[in-house]
Amino acid sequence: MVPLPLPLASRSEPHSPAPRHTEMSPEIRQWAAIEAKSDTTRDDLLRESLATPITPTVRRTIGVTILLKAAVYLIRLRESFVGMTNGGADANRVTQPSATADATDGTAATPTANDRLAAIDIGSNSVRIVVARAVDGGYQVLDEERENTRLAASLAATGHLCPDTMAATIAALRSFVTMAQGYNVANIRAIATSAVRDAANGREFCQRIQEELGLKVDIIPPREEGRLSFLSVARAFDVSDKAVAVADIGGGSTEIVLAAGGVVEEVYATRLGAVRVAEACGLTGVCTAKQIDGAERHIDDVLRRHARKPPLAPAMVYGAGGTFTALAWMMLGREGAGEDATARGYRVNRADLNHLIADLARMTLEERSKVSGLNPKRADIIVAGLMVIDRILKHFGVNEVQVHTGGVRDGLLLTMVESSKTSGRALTATERQEAVERFAERCGTDLPHARQVAWMASKLLEELATQLEPSLGLRVSDKPLIEAAAVLSNVGYLVNYDGHHKHSYHLIINSDLPGFERDDLRVVANVARYHRGSRPKQKHKPFAALGVEDQERVAKLAAILRLALALDRTHQQQVNDVAVKVTKSTVEIAIRATGDAEVDLWAARRKVDLFERVFGRSVEFV
Repeated sequence: MVPLPLPLASRSEPHSPAPRHTEMSPEIRQWAAIEAKSDTTRDDLLRESLATPITPTVRRTIGVTILLKAAVYLIRLRESFVGMTNGGADANRVTQPSATADATDGTAATPTANDRLAAIDIGSNSVRIVVARAVDGGYQVLDEERENTRLAASLAATGHLCPDTMAATIAALRSFVTMAQGYNVANIRAIATSAVRDAANGREFCQRIQEELGLKVDIIPPREEGRLSFLSVARAFDVSDKAVAVADIGGGSTEIVLAAGGVVEEVYATRLGAVRVAEACGLTGVCTAKQIDGAERHIDDVLRRHARKPPLAPAMVYGAGGTFTALAWMMLGREGAGEDATARGYRVNRADLNHLIADLARMTLEERSKVSGLNPKRADIIVAGLMVIDRILKHFGVNEVQVHTGGVRDGLLLTMVESSKTSGRALTATERQEAVERFAERCGTDLPHARQVAWMASKLLEELATQLEPSLGLRVSDKPLIEAAAVLSNVGYLVNYDGHHKHSYHLIINSDLPGFERDDLRVVANVARYHRGSRPKQKHKPFAALGVEDQERVAKLAAILRLALALDRTHQQQVNDVAVKVTKSTVEIAIRATGDAEVDLWAARRKVDLFERVFGRSVEFV
């Protein structure tokens, strides 16, 4: 028997529940070792192990899950079945970049030395791990586990994570670290969301995890949480040709993403988690009509404050998180669905949703815990979670929700797979430019025009930077930023022509374009936002959030971009050269064109105001 590597810290955790796999007997170690081996070695060990009686101790401790896996391994031996499963409806899946079903063609993905990944999500209600193998364009799930630790149980009352739930969460994480080590994962990433983000002792808790387990935990902001959920939905469903909303309901928060054409336009972060709403509105047991009415008003008020003027009207709402999957399974239970039923893609309309809410609200907690399809551990928060779904549908004027069984962990794994392709190296200038153009093309941008504008903006910046006084702060090193802003300046047309420059800002800032540091992406987004319309002002929150130096960069780069855009007003790419001559009072811009560029020059003369304001010189075209 080959033992599984031990966790990084002691297994003992005082006053905490013992999660699955926390204590390993020799028999269980043998089964875990089988899990960690290569296909050939594992199959050999499996034959040997199955010849040994399965003792009651093993059966009680490892439960049905590992026994089901053993059965699947035997099927593989007989039928050359490829992949693993954890017995769930969505297991053994290969997540592809297309929006098609998650089936494989029966051919095995060839493992590499660093193809195994693990993603851990520390949520308000539960902590989960997914172990996966990277394959072309996606990943294949090898194993996943969850523990309901209710980390946010005391957060609303005290503002702190309580010792018991922290201990339970660390015990679960210790088990997950062991599990990941058993699979020899090359990369493990842990993220924490609402509970840790909001708690006064959240960072201290993460430090404790690192000290005890050697596991670094990233506390991600709500916008990133929503982006990961959307990425997961976009890989599972075809959202490329319509406006959609993605709602991710956790225990402590709900993130709502609005997207058009497969591109994120806006992310709303709210404190409408199922645990938080249940506690605030008293919905844990039998719910009175007064409590239901109060909860509706509370949820509606939060949605009005955070999503008052949505930039688009979604055609569909996709739901991620345990509340949505619980909804699907309860509805399937009511329908008497068979064993082959799946929650993935299940649709529920508001009328059926409200009937379910009314039925559950009348039940005691004990009665609710026996409802078919509902995990008893979720019984006290399910009414609150379902009410959040209902009010989101009402707020955005959508009558139906479609359930997605992935979510933040799935999105996290997809980003890890994508990052593994570059092995941590920085993108080249060409790769970064290609990424920008791919994003622009997805948004329907006129690429020949965008490239022409990027070339002229870059040329103007270079010549101005070499001739203007250094105190004006123009830098040739900003060429990649103005080129990206030029290519992306009109991506907002994807959402709406009116105010498209503002939509461009939102699309860029939510894009997570590879090759750009976060601060640089903010500059790019703001430069694109000010390619037309108002000049940069302190009353504009995204601009005001920048540092003084970056505000000056944005104003100057936007002024140059306005001229470059105007010089291809006809979208005919007639200008083939630009030259700049700077004097104390003027900037002379000479152009050479292949045809009649009078319309382009006319447009450029009308766009000099911001340039003359920020550079203190008049502009003359010659």
